[in-house]
Amino acid sequence: MVMIFLDGMLPAAPPDERANLPPQAILMPGPLVLVTGANGFVGEALCEALAREDYLVRRAVRTLSPEVRAGERGAETIAVGSISAATDWTRALDGVQTIFHLAGRAHASDKGRDNVLAQYRRTNVEATERLAYMATRSHVRRFVFMSSIKVNGECTRGHGYTELDPPHPEDAYGISKWEAEQAVWRVTSGTGTEAIVLRPPLIYGPGVKGNFLRLLNATQRGWPLPLASIRNQRSMIFLGNLVAAVLACMQAPNMGGKTYLVSDGEDVSTPELMRAVAAALGATARIFPCPVPLLKLGAAVLGKSEEMEKLTGSLQVDGSRIRNELGWRPRFSLAQGLAETARWYHALAHARLQNKSP
Repeated sequence: MVMIFLDGMLPAAPPDERANLPPQAILMPGPLVLVTGANGFVGEALCEALAREDYLVRRAVRTLSPEVRAGERGAETIAVGSISAATDWTRALDGVQTIFHLAGRAHASDKGRDNVLAQYRRTNVEATERLAYMATRSHVRRFVFMSSIKVNGECTRGHGYTELDPPHPEDAYGISKWEAEQAVWRVTSGTGTEAIVLRPPLIYGPGVKGNFLRLLNATQRGWPLPLASIRNQRSMIFLGNLVAAVLACMQAPNMGGKTYLVSDGEDVSTPELMRAVAAALGATARIFPCPVPLLKLGAAVLGKSEEMEKLTGSLQVDGSRIRNELGWRPRFSLAQGLAETARWYHALAHARLQNKSP
C-alpha cells in the first residue's frame, strides 16, 4: 500500500518512536483531497469530517494567519492568495484525487449592479473555471462544486425546487453561481474529471454568521418582532447534514454530471423557525401579529424590501433526488441542528464574557 506523507517521503518509524515524530510526519492512510475555502463556515466542518474519515486533507486558504499556520493534525495548509482567473493551483493540486471547491465571494460592495456582478464573476466564475481547468490537467478524479439554491430562484409557490426546474437566478450572486456551474460542466466535459454540483438553501450550524446569527441575537435578547402573521415555508440545511451530503457525493461511484439540491427536509415558516430557535436557546420568542402587506410597506419605506421578501416569502427545496440516488438521509433533525447551534452560541457568548472579565 502506498503511504502518503504530509511533507515529503519519510521512512516509517518504529511504533515506539512515532510519539516523538512531529505531526506532519505521521503517516495517513487515506487519499489526498483538496478543500478550497477551508477556513470558512462550511470548509472548517468539512475538513474536520474528512480527517475523521482518515482522508489526507490539503486546505487551500487565502492567507496564512497564525491560527492557520498551526494547522490541524493530518492536514496541510497552502495559501493561494485571492482566487481569480490567474491563480496558480499547481502546488495545491499535486497528488489530489478529489476537490471540494467551497471558496467564493458571498458579498460584494454596493457600487451599482454591473460593478457588483463583475466582482462576483471574477471570484465565483473565472476562478472556478480556472481551478476546474487545472484539475483536469492534473487528472483529478472528482470535482465537487458548492453552488446555491439561488441558481433556481428566490421564491417558490406551492412546491419545492427540483433539479429539473430551469435555473432562474435573480441577483448577482445567483447569476454568478449559475455561470460557475456552466463553466464547470464545460471544462470537465469529456475529461477524466467527474463534476458534481450541490445547491443548498440557507445553511445554519455552529459558526454561522449573517442573518441567522442576527436571528439568534434578536431571540436571545428578547426583541419583540411583528412576524407572527407570516405564513410561508422555507427550507434550510444544518451544517452537519450538508457535510454528510458532500461526503456522500465524494464516495459514491459514477457520479459525473450530477446536480443535487439538498435540505433538512423539514420546511418551516418564519414564526415556526423563531419559536424553534427560542426553544433551543432556552429563551422566549417575542413575536406578535402584523398584516404582511403592512410589513412590506414599512420595509419599502425603509429600503428593506429584499430583506422582507426573505422573511415573508417561501423558498422550498425538494431533496428527493439525492435521497433516492445516494441513499443519503439527514442525520440531524431541525430540532437537533438548532440545539447544536444553540450550544455553540452559548459557548461563544460565555467566552466573550470571560474575555471582558478583569
